[in-house]
Amino acid sequence: MGVWRARVRRTAHAVSRPDPWKRGLVLTVLTLLLGLFMLLHARIPNRVGNLGSLVDTLLPWFGVFIPVLLAAALWRRSASAVAALLLPVLVWLNLFGGLLGDKSHPGGDLTVAEHNVGAGNPDPAGTARALAASGADVLALVELTEKARGTYEKELGKTYRYHAVRGTVGLWSKWPLSDTRQVDIKTDYGPLAATKPADVRSAYARALRSTVATDRGPLAVYVAHLGSARVNPRVGFWTDTRDRNAQALGQAVSTERNERVVLLGDLNGTTEDRAFDGITSRMRSAQDVAGDGFGFSWPATFPMVRIDQIMVRGVTPESSWVLPATRSDHLPVAARISW
Repeated sequence: MGVWRARVRRTAHAVSRPDPWKRGLVLTVLTLLLGLFMLLHARIPNRVGNLGSLVDTLLPWFGVFIPVLLAAALWRRSASAVAALLLPVLVWLNLFGGLLGDKSHPGGDLTVAEHNVGAGNPDPAGTARALAASGADVLALVELTEKARGTYEKELGKTYRYHAVRGTVGLWSKWPLSDTRQVDIKTDYGPLAATKPADVRSAYARALRSTVATDRGPLAVYVAHLGSARVNPRVGFWTDTRDRNAQALGQAVSTERNERVVLLGDLNGTTEDRAFDGITSRMRSAQDVAGDGFGFSWPATFPMVRIDQIMVRGVTPESSWVLPATRSDHLPVAARISW
Protein backbone atom coordinates (compact mmCIF):
# COMPACT_ATOMS: atom_id res chain seq x y z
CA MET A 1 0.00 0.00 0.00
CA GLY A 2 2.86 2.40 0.83
CA VAL A 3 4.43 1.83 -2.59
CA TRP A 4 1.16 2.66 -4.37
CA ARG A 5 0.73 5.83 -2.33
CA ALA A 6 4.24 6.96 -3.27
CA ARG A 7 3.52 6.32 -6.95
CA VAL A 8 0.27 8.26 -6.77
CA ARG A 9 2.05 11.21 -5.14
CA ARG A 10 4.78 11.22 -7.83
CA THR A 11 2.18 11.07 -10.60
CA ALA A 12 0.16 13.90 -9.08
CA HIS A 13 3.30 16.01 -8.67
CA ALA A 14 4.32 15.43 -12.30
CA VAL A 15 0.85 16.34 -13.58
CA SER A 16 0.67 19.51 -11.50
CA ARG A 17 4.20 20.69 -12.50
CA PRO A 18 3.99 23.42 -15.19
CA ASP A 19 5.16 22.46 -18.66
CA PRO A 20 8.66 23.92 -19.40
CA TRP A 21 7.19 25.69 -22.45
CA LYS A 22 4.52 27.33 -20.27
CA ARG A 23 6.84 28.55 -17.54
CA GLY A 24 8.16 32.12 -17.49
CA LEU A 25 5.68 33.62 -19.96
CA VAL A 26 6.38 37.14 -18.69
CA LEU A 27 10.09 36.50 -19.10
CA THR A 28 9.48 35.28 -22.64
CA VAL A 29 7.53 38.42 -23.52
CA LEU A 30 10.28 40.66 -22.11
CA THR A 31 12.90 38.78 -24.14
CA LEU A 32 10.93 39.18 -27.36
CA LEU A 33 10.37 42.87 -26.63
CA LEU A 34 14.12 43.37 -26.22
CA GLY A 35 14.75 41.80 -29.62
CA LEU A 36 12.06 43.91 -31.29
CA PHE A 37 13.32 47.02 -29.53
CA MET A 38 16.81 46.57 -31.00
CA LEU A 39 15.48 45.47 -34.39
CA LEU A 40 13.22 48.50 -34.76
CA HIS A 41 15.38 51.06 -32.96
CA ALA A 42 15.59 53.27 -36.05
CA ARG A 43 11.81 53.72 -35.93
CA ILE A 44 11.84 55.13 -32.40
CA PRO A 45 10.92 58.81 -32.89
CA ASN A 46 12.94 61.76 -31.68
CA ARG A 47 9.88 63.86 -31.02
CA VAL A 48 9.89 63.16 -27.29
CA GLY A 49 13.16 63.89 -25.53
CA ASN A 50 15.25 62.93 -28.57
CA LEU A 51 14.72 59.35 -27.42
CA GLY A 52 15.61 57.81 -30.78
CA SER A 53 19.10 59.31 -30.82
CA LEU A 54 19.69 58.31 -27.20
CA VAL A 55 18.78 54.70 -27.99
CA ASP A 56 21.03 54.79 -31.08
CA THR A 57 23.91 56.00 -28.93
CA LEU A 58 23.54 53.32 -26.26
CA LEU A 59 22.40 50.52 -28.56
CA PRO A 60 25.42 48.18 -28.11
CA TRP A 61 24.85 48.14 -24.36
CA PHE A 62 21.37 46.63 -24.71
CA GLY A 63 23.22 43.39 -25.36
CA VAL A 64 24.05 43.31 -21.64
CA PHE A 65 20.45 42.27 -20.98
CA ILE A 66 20.88 39.05 -22.99
CA PRO A 67 22.99 37.09 -20.44
CA VAL A 68 20.77 38.45 -17.66
CA LEU A 69 17.67 37.12 -19.39
CA LEU A 70 19.42 33.83 -20.10
CA ALA A 71 20.27 33.38 -16.44
CA ALA A 72 16.67 34.17 -15.48
CA ALA A 73 15.33 31.72 -18.07
CA LEU A 74 17.58 28.93 -16.80
CA TRP A 75 16.63 29.67 -13.20
CA ARG A 76 12.94 29.50 -14.11
CA ARG A 77 13.58 26.44 -16.30
CA SER A 78 11.59 28.15 -19.02
CA ALA A 79 12.10 26.56 -22.42
CA SER A 80 10.04 29.29 -24.11
CA ALA A 81 12.20 32.07 -22.65
CA VAL A 82 15.39 30.31 -23.74
CA ALA A 83 14.02 29.90 -27.27
CA ALA A 84 12.89 33.53 -27.35
CA LEU A 85 16.47 34.63 -26.67
CA LEU A 86 17.30 33.65 -30.23
CA LEU A 87 15.69 36.88 -31.48
CA PRO A 88 17.73 39.45 -29.47
CA VAL A 89 20.91 37.40 -29.96
CA LEU A 90 20.53 37.37 -33.75
CA VAL A 91 19.57 41.05 -33.87
CA TRP A 92 22.51 42.13 -31.72
CA LEU A 93 24.97 40.02 -33.70
CA ASN A 94 23.60 41.43 -36.95
CA LEU A 95 24.14 44.96 -35.63
CA PHE A 96 27.45 44.58 -33.85
CA GLY A 97 28.85 41.12 -34.47
CA GLY A 98 31.20 42.54 -37.07
CA LEU A 99 32.88 44.66 -34.39
CA LEU A 100 33.82 41.72 -32.20
CA GLY A 101 36.79 40.59 -34.26
CA ASP A 102 39.99 42.24 -35.43
CA LYS A 103 39.53 43.56 -38.98
CA SER A 104 42.89 45.31 -39.23
CA HIS A 105 45.40 44.65 -41.99
CA PRO A 106 49.14 45.31 -42.12
CA GLY A 107 50.50 48.16 -44.16
CA GLY A 108 49.16 51.58 -44.99
CA ASP A 109 50.54 54.83 -46.36
CA LEU A 110 50.12 57.13 -43.37
CA THR A 111 48.78 57.26 -39.82
CA VAL A 112 46.21 59.81 -38.71
CA ALA A 113 45.17 60.46 -35.11
CA GLU A 114 42.69 62.61 -33.20
CA HIS A 115 42.47 63.64 -29.58
CA ASN A 116 40.19 65.80 -27.52
CA VAL A 117 42.95 67.01 -25.23
CA GLY A 118 40.52 68.43 -22.68
CA ALA A 119 40.25 72.07 -21.70
CA GLY A 120 41.05 71.15 -18.11
CA ASN A 121 44.00 68.89 -18.94
CA PRO A 122 46.57 69.43 -16.15
CA ASP A 123 49.50 68.15 -18.23
CA PRO A 124 49.36 69.45 -21.82
CA ALA A 125 53.12 68.98 -22.25
CA GLY A 126 52.93 65.31 -21.30
CA THR A 127 49.90 64.83 -23.53
CA ALA A 128 51.73 66.43 -26.47
CA ARG A 129 54.79 64.21 -25.98
CA ALA A 130 52.64 61.08 -25.81
CA LEU A 131 50.84 62.00 -29.01
CA ALA A 132 54.09 62.81 -30.82
CA ALA A 133 55.42 59.39 -29.80
CA SER A 134 52.35 57.65 -31.21
CA GLY A 135 53.78 57.66 -34.73
CA ALA A 136 50.95 59.69 -36.23
CA ASP A 137 51.84 61.52 -39.44
CA VAL A 138 48.80 63.78 -39.22
CA LEU A 139 47.42 64.73 -35.82
CA ALA A 140 44.21 66.61 -34.98
CA LEU A 141 43.57 68.20 -31.59
CA VAL A 142 40.31 69.63 -30.35
CA GLU A 143 39.31 71.57 -27.24
CA LEU A 144 42.50 73.62 -27.34
CA THR A 145 42.59 76.52 -24.93
CA GLU A 146 44.45 79.76 -25.42
CA LYS A 147 46.45 79.02 -22.28
CA ALA A 148 47.61 75.56 -23.42
CA ARG A 149 48.01 76.30 -27.12
CA GLY A 150 51.60 77.50 -26.79
CA THR A 151 52.58 74.34 -24.94
CA TYR A 152 51.17 72.10 -27.66
CA GLU A 153 52.82 74.16 -30.39
CA LYS A 154 56.18 73.99 -28.63
CA GLU A 155 56.12 70.27 -27.83
CA LEU A 156 54.56 69.08 -31.09
CA GLY A 157 56.79 71.36 -33.14
CA LYS A 158 59.69 68.99 -32.44
CA THR A 159 57.94 66.27 -34.46
CA TYR A 160 55.59 68.12 -36.79
CA ARG A 161 57.00 70.81 -39.04
CA TYR A 162 53.61 72.13 -40.14
CA HIS A 163 50.54 73.06 -38.17
CA ALA A 164 47.43 75.20 -38.32
CA VAL A 165 45.05 76.27 -35.57
CA ARG A 166 41.62 77.83 -35.92
CA GLY A 167 39.94 78.71 -32.68
CA THR A 168 39.85 75.62 -30.47
CA VAL A 169 40.86 73.04 -33.10
CA GLY A 170 44.26 72.37 -34.63
CA LEU A 171 46.05 70.18 -37.15
CA TRP A 172 49.71 69.09 -37.00
CA SER A 173 51.39 67.40 -39.97
CA LYS A 174 54.73 66.06 -41.14
CA TRP A 175 53.76 67.24 -44.63
CA PRO A 176 52.99 70.78 -45.83
CA LEU A 177 49.53 72.23 -45.28
CA SER A 178 47.69 74.52 -47.67
CA ASP A 179 44.20 75.94 -48.29
CA THR A 180 43.57 75.97 -44.55
CA ARG A 181 40.35 77.65 -43.57
CA GLN A 182 37.74 77.73 -40.86
CA VAL A 183 34.63 75.66 -41.54
CA ASP A 184 31.36 77.23 -40.50
CA ILE A 185 29.42 74.54 -38.65
CA LYS A 186 26.80 76.98 -37.33
CA THR A 187 28.18 77.16 -33.83
CA ASP A 188 27.05 80.80 -33.63
CA TYR A 189 23.37 80.65 -34.35
CA GLY A 190 20.48 83.07 -33.98
CA PRO A 191 19.85 86.77 -34.58
CA LEU A 192 22.86 87.92 -32.54
CA ALA A 193 25.39 85.69 -34.30
CA ALA A 194 25.88 88.07 -37.22
CA THR A 195 26.56 90.98 -34.87
CA LYS A 196 29.71 89.40 -33.42
CA PRO A 197 33.02 90.66 -34.84
CA ALA A 198 34.88 88.25 -37.12
CA ASP A 199 37.83 87.97 -34.73
CA VAL A 200 35.49 86.97 -31.91
CA ARG A 201 33.82 84.29 -34.02
CA SER A 202 37.15 82.92 -35.24
CA ALA A 203 38.52 82.70 -31.69
CA TYR A 204 35.82 80.15 -30.89
CA ALA A 205 35.96 78.23 -34.18
CA ARG A 206 35.36 74.50 -33.77
CA ALA A 207 36.14 73.19 -37.27
CA LEU A 208 38.78 73.63 -39.96
CA ARG A 209 39.70 72.21 -43.31
CA SER A 210 43.21 71.86 -44.77
CA THR A 211 45.00 70.09 -47.61
CA VAL A 212 47.89 67.83 -46.61
CA ALA A 213 50.49 67.42 -49.38
CA THR A 214 51.38 63.77 -48.78
CA ASP A 215 53.89 61.93 -50.94
CA ARG A 216 50.92 60.03 -52.42
CA GLY A 217 49.03 63.16 -53.39
CA PRO A 218 46.77 65.76 -51.72
CA LEU A 219 44.55 64.72 -48.83
CA ALA A 220 41.72 66.94 -47.61
CA VAL A 221 41.53 66.82 -43.82
CA TYR A 222 38.65 68.16 -41.75
CA VAL A 223 38.99 68.66 -38.00
CA ALA A 224 35.82 69.22 -36.00
CA HIS A 225 34.52 69.43 -32.48
CA LEU A 226 30.74 69.34 -32.49
CA GLY A 227 28.49 70.64 -29.75
CA SER A 228 27.93 68.65 -26.60
CA ALA A 229 25.10 66.22 -25.94
CA ARG A 230 23.48 66.28 -22.53
CA VAL A 231 20.87 64.17 -20.75
CA ASN A 232 18.51 66.55 -19.02
CA PRO A 233 15.51 65.39 -16.93
CA ARG A 234 13.37 68.20 -18.35
CA VAL A 235 14.18 67.93 -22.07
CA GLY A 236 15.63 64.42 -22.33
CA PHE A 237 18.62 63.91 -24.62
CA TRP A 238 19.58 67.48 -25.59
CA THR A 239 21.55 67.58 -28.85
CA ASP A 240 20.29 70.69 -30.65
CA THR A 241 23.69 72.35 -31.15
CA ARG A 242 25.42 69.09 -32.00
CA ASP A 243 22.79 68.14 -34.56
CA ARG A 244 23.00 71.57 -36.20
CA ASN A 245 26.79 71.28 -36.31
CA ALA A 246 26.58 67.77 -37.79
CA GLN A 247 24.25 68.91 -40.54
CA ALA A 248 26.52 71.83 -41.46
CA LEU A 249 29.62 69.61 -41.38
CA GLY A 250 27.93 67.05 -43.61
CA GLN A 251 27.11 69.78 -46.12
CA ALA A 252 30.71 71.02 -46.08
CA VAL A 253 32.06 67.53 -46.72
CA SER A 254 29.56 66.98 -49.52
CA THR A 255 30.98 69.96 -51.44
CA GLU A 256 34.61 68.88 -50.99
CA ARG A 257 36.21 68.47 -54.43
CA ASN A 258 39.21 66.45 -53.34
CA GLU A 259 38.43 62.78 -53.84
CA ARG A 260 40.48 61.78 -50.79
CA VAL A 261 39.01 63.08 -47.53
CA VAL A 262 39.58 62.35 -43.84
CA LEU A 263 37.46 63.71 -41.01
CA LEU A 264 39.06 63.75 -37.55
CA GLY A 265 37.06 64.94 -34.61
CA ASP A 266 35.12 64.68 -31.42
CA LEU A 267 31.62 64.46 -32.84
CA ASN A 268 29.98 63.97 -29.44
CA GLY A 269 28.03 61.05 -30.83
CA THR A 270 28.34 57.57 -32.25
CA THR A 271 28.09 56.68 -35.92
CA GLU A 272 24.89 54.75 -35.16
CA ASP A 273 23.16 58.01 -34.20
CA ARG A 274 20.77 59.09 -36.97
CA ALA A 275 21.87 62.70 -36.46
CA PHE A 276 25.04 61.88 -38.42
CA ASP A 277 23.32 60.47 -41.49
CA GLY A 278 24.58 63.43 -43.54
CA ILE A 279 28.15 62.39 -42.70
CA THR A 280 27.91 58.60 -42.51
CA SER A 281 26.12 58.46 -45.87
CA ARG A 282 29.21 60.01 -47.49
CA MET A 283 32.06 58.66 -45.35
CA ARG A 284 33.10 55.39 -43.69
CA SER A 285 34.20 54.89 -40.12
CA ALA A 286 37.79 53.62 -39.95
CA GLN A 287 36.91 51.74 -36.77
CA ASP A 288 33.95 49.98 -38.37
CA VAL A 289 35.98 48.98 -41.42
CA ALA A 290 39.36 48.09 -39.92
CA GLY A 291 39.17 48.30 -36.14
CA ASP A 292 39.51 45.79 -33.34
CA GLY A 293 36.40 45.84 -31.17
CA PHE A 294 34.18 48.83 -30.46
CA GLY A 295 37.01 51.31 -29.95
CA PHE A 296 35.24 53.20 -27.16
CA SER A 297 36.92 56.53 -26.42
CA TRP A 298 34.88 58.23 -23.67
CA PRO A 299 35.04 58.60 -20.76
CA ALA A 300 38.72 57.75 -20.46
CA THR A 301 38.37 56.21 -17.00
CA PHE A 302 35.70 53.73 -18.17
CA PRO A 303 35.09 54.04 -21.93
CA MET A 304 31.45 53.35 -22.84
CA VAL A 305 30.95 55.03 -26.22
CA ARG A 306 33.03 56.03 -29.22
CA ILE A 307 32.42 59.71 -29.83
CA ASP A 308 35.90 60.46 -31.21
CA GLN A 309 35.74 59.53 -34.86
CA ILE A 310 37.98 58.98 -37.87
CA MET A 311 35.88 59.03 -41.03
CA VAL A 312 37.25 58.55 -44.54
CA ARG A 313 36.29 58.88 -48.19
CA GLY A 314 38.41 57.89 -51.18
CA VAL A 315 41.04 56.13 -49.05
CA THR A 316 41.15 52.68 -47.47
CA PRO A 317 41.41 52.17 -43.69
CA GLU A 318 43.88 49.39 -42.95
CA SER A 319 43.72 49.51 -39.17
CA SER A 320 42.14 51.56 -36.41
CA TRP A 321 42.83 51.60 -32.69
CA VAL A 322 42.59 53.53 -29.43
CA LEU A 323 45.77 55.06 -28.03
CA PRO A 324 46.75 54.98 -24.33
CA ALA A 325 45.13 57.49 -22.00
CA THR A 326 46.57 60.93 -21.41
CA ARG A 327 45.39 63.38 -18.75
CA SER A 328 42.30 64.17 -20.82
CA ASP A 329 38.83 62.75 -20.20
CA HIS A 330 38.92 61.32 -23.76
CA LEU A 331 41.13 58.62 -25.22
CA PRO A 332 43.07 59.42 -28.41
CA VAL A 333 42.14 57.44 -31.53
CA ALA A 334 44.27 56.57 -34.54
CA ALA A 335 44.01 54.86 -37.92
CA ARG A 336 46.33 53.70 -40.67
CA ILE A 337 45.09 54.48 -44.19
CA SER A 338 46.22 53.75 -47.73
CA TRP A 339 45.34 54.55 -51.34
